[in-house]
Amino acid sequence: MSVVEQYARAHIVTDADDEIADPEAVPVVLRYDPDADPRTVRVGLPGPHEWAFERALLEQGLRAPVEAGDVRVWPCGRVQAVVEFHSTQGVSVVQFDSKALLRFLRRTYTAAPVRGSAAAQLQK
Repeated sequence: MSVVEQYARAHIVTDADDEIADPEAVPVVLRYDPDADPRTVRVGLPGPHEWAFERALLEQGLRAPVEAGDVRVWPCGRVQAVVEFHSTQGVSVVQFDSKALLRFLRRTYTAAPVRGSAAAQLQK
């Protein structure tokens, strides 16, 4: 199976570190390695900031607000989604175009087919 890596543009708001807060869209890397962990996706923010969380959380968060541990995901209007990361250093809020996240998720299911309704929902 192959690693899926996709760059997306996102707006980042944070109280953790001024160096990554940017009013302009910045490149964010989305990664999925089915050999390392077929249930986990990674979001790399500018600098050394990377978060790992369940792929299902990202998928569910495109339809309705969800959270698990230090990560929250929710739809924001009709065309955007927000991923919020909490740490001891503060909170980072990352706003994506939903299409970029959907495209990434579809690619992850192609790299590692899943059984059940999750892949079928993404095909719609």
